[in-house]
Amino acid sequence: MLEKLAAVEKRYDELNALMAQPEVAVDPERLQSLAKEQAAIADLVAKYREYKKLSHELEQTRSLMKEEGEMAALAKEEIEALEARLEDLNREISVALLPKDVNDKKDVIVEIRAGAGGDEAALFAADLFRMYTRYAESKRWQVDVIDGNPSGTGGFKEIVFEVNGRGAYSRLKYERGVHRVQRVPITEASGRIHTSTATVAVLPEAEEVEVEISPDDLKVDTFRASGHGGQHVNKVASAVRITHLPTGIMATCQDERSQGRNRMRAMAVLRARILDQERRRQEQELARERRAQVGSGERSEKIRTYNFPQGRVSDHRIGLTLHNLESILEGELDSLIDALVTDAQTKLLEE
Repeated sequence: MLEKLAAVEKRYDELNALMAQPEVAVDPERLQSLAKEQAAIADLVAKYREYKKLSHELEQTRSLMKEEGEMAALAKEEIEALEARLEDLNREISVALLPKDVNDKKDVIVEIRAGAGGDEAALFAADLFRMYTRYAESKRWQVDVIDGNPSGTGGFKEIVFEVNGRGAYSRLKYERGVHRVQRVPITEASGRIHTSTATVAVLPEAEEVEVEISPDDLKVDTFRASGHGGQHVNKVASAVRITHLPTGIMATCQDERSQGRNRMRAMAVLRARILDQERRRQEQELARERRAQVGSGERSEKIRTYNFPQGRVSDHRIGLTLHNLESILEGELDSLIDALVTDAQTKLLEE
């Protein structure tokens, strides 16, 4: 590992020297490319340099243990502090060297669908949509609704939305799966607790170069966009439904008033769904040969339970239970997601 870090540090210094050259300074495209490469390794280099510095300090401090009295006692305390920090740094560096998810920097398309539970499941789907919207607001991410199918009780049978912002996929990818709620529905006169579910799919936005779609493989339908309750809100056919004939995958967008804009956003959803299907197919093939890794994205997994009577949220993947249901539903998801990130990193390090 130290040899690899030394090579990364050498490359960092080479990039510094290259960017200082006059011919590079007048070439904006090359300068930007070099700066981007340097920025990608800057944090790792800083940690490596701190590691080398602290290792040198530890070696010097250990020599003081030969002294007697107060000096030796102070040296012992310093050694313990240095060893603890070096242990933390070692893990941080190991995590930084883990293979990166190529999708982590992408924007995402999130699809929430009501599952078992009828109207209560639709209301829960709306609660999840609000939770993710609040979380996105806290991160200063932008949320745009692409398509929705409201229920008559104020919930959603289905809601599809786009989240644009730095690191959106890297955080939200841990939310994919089946979410379960346990509470007394507002329609329940006897006070009996019901269990309902909603599924969450998190798809990284696919670039056109990642998914090749022939225009001949597409069926495009236009229709009037509908509002709450199913009434038509447009007199012209601005809504768009696109079907990919080879796979049968469909995408609809009716949120925009422009048919062209709806078509563009529907194509973005379609590309993401096709790419997700291919990715899951590859994961299933790999799973036959090796143990499935964390966050495989299987939609059938019950990943989390929201228990209203006890005010708790339990994530079944990592056995974590938190007793702050209200704040989590207000979008305070970092405590859950941080724990999931740590668990995923630990499993990768073990492998």
